[in-house]
Amino acid sequence: MTPAPPVLDLVDETFIAVPPGTLAAAFADPACWRRYWPDLVLEVYTDRGDKGLRWTVTGALIGTMEIWLESVLDGTVLHYFLRATPAGPGGAPRALRPRELRREIDRRARAAKDVALELKEILEDGREPGVPPRTGEPGTGD
Repeated sequence: MTPAPPVLDLVDETFIAVPPGTLAAAFADPACWRRYWPDLVLEVYTDRGDKGLRWTVTGALIGTMEIWLESVLDGTVLHYFLRATPAGPGGAPRALRPRELRREIDRRARAAKDVALELKEILEDGREPGVPPRTGEPGTGD
């Protein structure tokens, strides 16, 4: 029997004016994952270095999550993918009523964008796209 497709299938993209390695470093420490996704337990199944991470997800959701870091112009597009199903007691999939599902999808989408925008604000530190990084900015080699 083929498992049911995930009920949450979220995709988000955010341009951040820093090199991929700088953004990858923001996700390198597993302690930060708990801060970004406090109700999820993540286990890396593919570490792509400066291209991102792929995780299996347990906890409040069951499924997979990925960040793909794509070098574009003078920065990086942070692609975020979450494909998961809500978990019930014992980690078994839990069905949600349509209204609950819409709220959960909206909550997860907003949380993903919050993470991306927080990283954008911190890592860009006021840098505008197209403006060279200040000397000594992470990832510039200075």
